[in-house]
Amino acid sequence: MSTKAVRLLTGWLAAFCLLLAGAIGASADEFRTPSISAVRVEWRAVLDQLHSEINSQPAIASTFTFSGQRRVPAWDPRAAPALVQLNALTSQVFAGIGRSSVPVLLPFDTAGYLEARASGAADSPSVSRHQADFRPVDLFYAGPAGYDAQFSLEPGAGEGMPQRTFAKPVEVQITGSILTYDLADPRGGKGEPVKALAAQFPDLRRFIREGYVRYAFTKFGVPYVVSIQCLDSTPRARRLACREAYPVAERFLKALRITGGLPSRPRWDISSDLAERPTAVSPEFTYRPSGDIIASSGSRKQSGHVDWTAYSQIRFPVEKAPALVRSQSFARRAKSEQPASGYLWRDNFCEARSFNVGQCASGFGHQGEDIRPGSCLTQTEGAPPTCDRKQQGVVAVRDGVVIRSLKQQAATLQINTAKEHIRFRYMHMNPSSMDADGVVNGRQVAEGEKIGVVSNYLDRPNGTSLHLHFDVQVFTRDGWIWVNPYVTLISAYERLNHARGREIGVEPQAPAAVAHALPEDVVRHDLHEGGEN
Repeated sequence: MSTKAVRLLTGWLAAFCLLLAGAIGASADEFRTPSISAVRVEWRAVLDQLHSEINSQPAIASTFTFSGQRRVPAWDPRAAPALVQLNALTSQVFAGIGRSSVPVLLPFDTAGYLEARASGAADSPSVSRHQADFRPVDLFYAGPAGYDAQFSLEPGAGEGMPQRTFAKPVEVQITGSILTYDLADPRGGKGEPVKALAAQFPDLRRFIREGYVRYAFTKFGVPYVVSIQCLDSTPRARRLACREAYPVAERFLKALRITGGLPSRPRWDISSDLAERPTAVSPEFTYRPSGDIIASSGSRKQSGHVDWTAYSQIRFPVEKAPALVRSQSFARRAKSEQPASGYLWRDNFCEARSFNVGQCASGFGHQGEDIRPGSCLTQTEGAPPTCDRKQQGVVAVRDGVVIRSLKQQAATLQINTAKEHIRFRYMHMNPSSMDADGVVNGRQVAEGEKIGVVSNYLDRPNGTSLHLHFDVQVFTRDGWIWVNPYVTLISAYERLNHARGREIGVEPQAPAAVAHALPEDVVRHDLHEGGEN
């Protein structure tokens, strides 16, 4: 080897070693954006199936253009005039359906509906007879990432359906997405086949995860997930057990038909990268590392979940600074850690709760982060709530659409863009106020728009402390999965204050131990919150 070649090789090795050392020694507070995979949609197969479905009504089939398309790329809408025609018709029931970048599958007899419409019979105030007895859609939201929809079924509405009386109709959600988030997910990809639906969905798998029974399948190259919230236990009064949800979900799946959607340009995978952060450093704002929850506060004494991902560039959910992310269940164990000046944040994702969270080591835990508004920072734990609620507005973190039924104390904000398919959930705001303000299914909100005020569960005197619970869900092939929002909130708070926080050291954790029961204070916390976070 020549001297020149040796020098080049030596220089390359030195540079590689420096790069490797830099990667290993990089500060943990270098936040990263998520890694997201994009799928390719098999639109030709969509047209073939649509043709087959429409052919059941010959008079309708003759009005659709399935042949003679121009020779254009498969993603060009001109290659699928039948879909353009279909969207124009079904958008009267499902507004904006043509914005979906994936085929929209819904429990909707498109051919029957179009035939009724052509005969003038579609003027009926209800379309339930075309939807396998499911009520008119509660929520439909389509966009560049795909679509989300929610339907409801009254108990006893059909043969084989649950006959017990529940507090509300059974709600069924479906999502089809061109984007899936890449998570380290040891519980992912599992499930059992459903023989009765194998012919219609060959790869269908059923599983119970994070409080929902889920049916995941792939169609036309696209991942879809149908889910129903339920109890993974024996039936309880007015609460749906998962086994009771099976016939509802399977009725929904059997009724799925192509209802709309339109090709878009192919997408590419989105690689994880360093997230942008302010260069100025805050003199007041400090935080402990991701996953560093209060010692022994995790479910079964497990530690927190380390995740340095800023899942989205959001506006901080509390209207004004200062605000504090800290435990509301175990705060008394960490009273001495607050600095003499400024304030310190601490992760509380995966704290002990009775809720399923796949990202937590034990499989159970707190599904998000508790946020304390500034005027409550000095309030004594356990004292009556005295914070000035009127000054503690809660705002939309992004432009999006609300998912929330009347009387629910949780409001979810759905985001659907070309590069994101993500949800943010807010809890402990007053349900009556949200109802009065129209913060319900389908409400479109703008980033920074006020949607409520910080409260406690149902605004009752003996409820939780005054705080906002905030969590994040991303779409995967297992459906919507809770992820740690801690770094996402740090990043948002830094943007709100135009200054970077300072990370401080990790407190040594107690050895993990298996406990067969939740701590008494956690049980008390869950009871106060009525089974919510």
